[in-house]
Amino acid sequence: MITRGIGYLVKEKVMAFMNWNSTFSVNIADIDNQHKKLVAMINELSEAMKARKGNEVMGKIISGLVDYTKTHFAAEEAYFAKYGYPETAAHKAEHTKFINDINKFKQDFEAGKLSISIDVLKFLSDWLVKHIKGTDQKYSKFLNDKGVS
Repeated sequence: MITRGIGYLVKEKVMAFMNWNSTFSVNIADIDNQHKKLVAMINELSEAMKARKGNEVMGKIISGLVDYTKTHFAAEEAYFAKYGYPETAAHKAEHTKFINDINKFKQDFEAGKLSISIDVLKFLSDWLVKHIKGTDQKYSKFLNDKGVS
């Protein structure tokens, strides 16, 4: 966005709702790229909300986020199965709970029972940050030691 300052134009920097940084890295390129995409999708949802996009647009973004989250979880779980990750059951339980939560959120949105709010975005970003920096970091060294990078 460009606004007029005192006799000159000022370009305002638009801040993303959520920013990727190196502390999110699990040192596995394809998983890091998937995490970056999830961050971008949350930011896209935030921007659509700020721009007061219609429910149809917001619904498509939410559906994409739900679908991509499932794809991402499946990718992580494939690594767990291939390399015998010892904390697979607990990790998968977190994935299942999140999928159930986000599916409920999607259903409520589609039924008109829920609107996109900063609280919803905060829930999504907080969960992702906590999951990546906590649960996902636990498998990072295990898989790196197996040669996955």
